[in-house]
Amino acid sequence: MRLTKKTHACVQLEKDGRRLVVDPGGFSEQDAAAGADVLLVTHEHPDHFDEGRLRAALETNPAAALWTLRSVADQLSAAFPGRVHTVGHGDSFTAAGFEVQVHGELHAVIHPDIPRITNVGFLVDGSVFHPGDALTVPDHPVDTLMLPVHAPWNKIAEVIDYVREVRPRRAIDVHDALLTDLARPIYDRQIGGLGGAEHGRLVPGESRDV
Repeated sequence: MRLTKKTHACVQLEKDGRRLVVDPGGFSEQDAAAGADVLLVTHEHPDHFDEGRLRAALETNPAAALWTLRSVADQLSAAFPGRVHTVGHGDSFTAAGFEVQVHGELHAVIHPDIPRITNVGFLVDGSVFHPGDALTVPDHPVDTLMLPVHAPWNKIAEVIDYVREVRPRRAIDVHDALLTDLARPIYDRQIGGLGGAEHGRLVPGESRDV
């Protein structure tokens, strides 16, 4: 597959002329979901879920469909009957030639006073795992981990231990729009040195084969 990093948490995967997009939220490019055959959304927070971007993608491509959890699906299913699918932990499906497994149930704890919402992660073709806003460890080997490197709900020790627990071949940063460039060398050095996996980052728009 060809992986293209978009701004913040959004990732695009392409294979055999088909395109899958995860989390085209409000921090990502306006056209982040454009041309998608498969749309995946991990949870309802606006940096992962932007209703306008999803509606535009579904309206432009009548064959496109969305797989997500109920809190997001309920906002779009009436407008796109039969094309918005609700999924949860343990589900699996095939879409536009991509094999997808669903892992995880809850968003990471931001603060004990803030109620936790649902969150799912997606493992694509048994290879690329995007956990959304959680440190979910799938019960399946992961080749490429999309690593939520910086968020109000994590710290670098947890990020490093997450890489160690998942044990991917490589970890590529996502959830990084709030991380200043001044901090990048620190994160690169510590995650790369302590995580036990190849660690890298892509600038928005940059691609690599996975």
